[in-house]
Amino acid sequence: MKITFHPFLALSLVLIFSVNSLFAANSDDLKKLPDWALGDFIRPGENNPIIIPNPLSTFYCPIYKKIVKWEENDTFNPAAVLKDGKICVLYRAEDATGVEIGTRTSRIGYAESKDGIHMKRSPEPVLYPAKDVAEAFDSPGGCEDPRISMTEDGLFVMFYTGNNKKNARLCVATSRDLKHWEKYGLAFGEAYNGRFKDTWSKSGAILTELKGGKLVITKIAGKYLMYWGEYETYAATSDDLINWYPVLNEANELKVIAQKRNGYFDSELVECGPLALLTDKGILMLYNGKNSTNPNEGDSRYPLGVYSAGQLLMDKNNPYQVIGRLDVPFFYPQEPFEKSGQYKDGTVFVEGLVYFKEKWFLYYGCADSKVGVAIYDPKKK
Repeated sequence: MKITFHPFLALSLVLIFSVNSLFAANSDDLKKLPDWALGDFIRPGENNPIIIPNPLSTFYCPIYKKIVKWEENDTFNPAAVLKDGKICVLYRAEDATGVEIGTRTSRIGYAESKDGIHMKRSPEPVLYPAKDVAEAFDSPGGCEDPRISMTEDGLFVMFYTGNNKKNARLCVATSRDLKHWEKYGLAFGEAYNGRFKDTWSKSGAILTELKGGKLVITKIAGKYLMYWGEYETYAATSDDLINWYPVLNEANELKVIAQKRNGYFDSELVECGPLALLTDKGILMLYNGKNSTNPNEGDSRYPLGVYSAGQLLMDKNNPYQVIGRLDVPFFYPQEPFEKSGQYKDGTVFVEGLVYFKEKWFLYYGCADSKVGVAIYDPKKK
């Protein structure tokens, strides 16, 4: 049999090898995590990804007034929480009503697991655009990118991005069973006489603490605390978990906690991850960093536009002051399903963190198309 060597195939192989070499070259950096950071997180091999699109799932959409295949196109960006001895994952799912990222309708699906890996999924979404108090905020674009935490008395609080295809804004919902949710609308709707109600806002990471083996929402200085933001990290406080007040600086503008950094993996944005964790070292937050698409601004060790995950540490006596930050990502795209999908530059988008059976389970979106998990066992560090 004659084998023809195609020059374009050769170029493709060189490019693939180069990208993989860039990621592999930084593997040693991951083993140098400071003592305040979590990791390292290991993928469970053949069981990943754990959630993929399902074209057979249907439900009646109250906005479109018809049956839709609500998770046909993509499943990604998951929240996660522990309930009744199971890990429950609530993930963003998109139908096929649009042709590219941001043009479809998103809804929140539900899955649960006894081991954190093998998932039993609900056939219908548990949070979605409807004729309710949030319709003006989350319809028709949908309910996106949830983060969920629990109070000590078992109330689940969800922050999600409401997308009406004109603006994206942080919204709040609560539940006792994770399947029936009460929406409250905009997180910042009432703050400062509505000053920030139309501000583009995403990604709410609420302050939690590990108590009795469970992650629960906690207060600092008598207030609930949330970090939020996409391109930069901000903060907000609340008395009731529903109405939130963005923290302002001396100039009466949004106080910036963490900014993007030229020459680093987070040179284009610093987007809050699953939650903020109160520890004896400070307040730890996992976040999503995007490498700039401008080669003069990004980190040359990583592909342009790639999403990787970093960690920040804030002073627990001054929760708006960063005292630690990783210079390289602790988690980045390596697997084929993390580098192919809606977002082909590569994405591991961390959004769910659960402490389960003395291990940390990290749930993340894979190239805006699937859901993956990675596990950190402190006993093996």
